[in-house]
Amino acid sequence: MTQNTNTKNIFSHEKATFVIVDEASETQKIDNFLLKILKNVPKSHIYKILRSGEVRVNKKRVDTTYRLQIDDEVRIPPIAVEGERAPHVIEPKQQQTAWLDTNVIFEDDALLAINKPSGYAVHGGSGLNFGVIELIRHARPKAKFLELVHRIDRETSGILLIAKKRSALVNMHDMMRHNRIEKKYTMMVEGEWTDPKKTVELLLKKTFTQGGERRVNVTEDEDDSQNQMSKTIFYLKKSLGPYTLLEAKLITGRTHQLRVQLAHLGFPILGDDKYGDFSLNKMLQKKGLKRMFLHAFSMKMKHPLTEEPLELKAPLPRELDAFLSQQAI
Repeated sequence: MTQNTNTKNIFSHEKATFVIVDEASETQKIDNFLLKILKNVPKSHIYKILRSGEVRVNKKRVDTTYRLQIDDEVRIPPIAVEGERAPHVIEPKQQQTAWLDTNVIFEDDALLAINKPSGYAVHGGSGLNFGVIELIRHARPKAKFLELVHRIDRETSGILLIAKKRSALVNMHDMMRHNRIEKKYTMMVEGEWTDPKKTVELLLKKTFTQGGERRVNVTEDEDDSQNQMSKTIFYLKKSLGPYTLLEAKLITGRTHQLRVQLAHLGFPILGDDKYGDFSLNKMLQKKGLKRMFLHAFSMKMKHPLTEEPLELKAPLPRELDAFLSQQAI
């Protein structure tokens, strides 16, 4: 490539960039994915770094026909490209990472557990420069290994696990596959729920809106192997007139599982902007509930390396606690 001394027209990643694939990019071909996120990089250069093996997915070479899967880790090599409208590398602002230290629930050499606030995606993508994992890596540049163990929705708050050792990550994933991690959520729903305990099993199907946004629906099509069974045990905690406070124990962990199940049963989660009661949500915003009332508050498991019992708790965020107090008056 021709050298150019006009550095303002050079787009340069001095370090490799790592991107975790989310649902919005699932099944997309790797070349189209790179063309989307490297908008000012010539197509010829993108295919060059693909053919040369500089782009890696999960630390392996891929060709242009590879289709991305959720949680794939895409390594984008350092790039220097001429261009008048070249993008610039964006660094997180201090206020974006200031909350991390105060939200640590548990930490040792193998595992980090944080109380994720609502409004933070667990990883970047879909128009977001940074997710929680990118912010943690930025705040801890000397850490050799930091990987998400699981995901929770951007709008959901609560316990999020990050592995600090590959062995811990592998063991945690094995525990999740064999349902050896107990996860509990608290939520407030619209309607008067009366069952003290209710087990819900529903078959879920992933779809797309006309705008390309992913949605999950309940289906009865058992012949489609892509559809997944979901199972949750719900517990009645408090009746609050037109609303009900519930707890949920996840048996499976499907995308938007709690939100879709409850909406299908006629008890949408307050503040849910995808599956909820939109007119009610608008009214609740005026009363101070400006987010979804869904919080991952408890997790029980064995430590991934020591096998000692580990119980994690994340207190209800102040904004949800304040809204709950208003309803209990």
